[in-house]
Amino acid sequence: MSTGTTTVYDTTVTAVGEQVPAFLEHGILIFFGDHAPAELHDISVLHRVTVCDDGPRPGDLVHLGEETLEVLAVGDVVRDNLLNLGHMDIKADGLTEAKLPGDVCVRKGPIPLLATGDAFRITRQENTPEQDHS
Repeated sequence: MSTGTTTVYDTTVTAVGEQVPAFLEHGILIFFGDHAPAELHDISVLHRVTVCDDGPRPGDLVHLGEETLEVLAVGDVVRDNLLNLGHMDIKADGLTEAKLPGDVCVRKGPIPLLATGDAFRITRQENTPEQDHS
């Protein structure tokens, strides 16, 4: 077996709303695509997508700038929201079952404050059988 890492979602932060640090104090980070309505800009990290293949699954890694967080649980609507709207809520609550359909749960602890130009990426470990190429 060979193990590789696949990037399923990759973006660049284009703006960070003024209220984002207040949400971070409560362990919440809200993302929206940079085409989101203006009333969401203050509370969100806005981003521009370069890879949009899938949403997060438990066990995936979310890379926020230099920090990496393991996904513990994912709500039912996260994939559609992320792929269609660029919307995702990260909650540092340590839960292994999402309370709300839009939640992406990670370990309890601080979530980094992103800045314009930072990467927001989701990667997945892929276990693929060795291929016989003879």
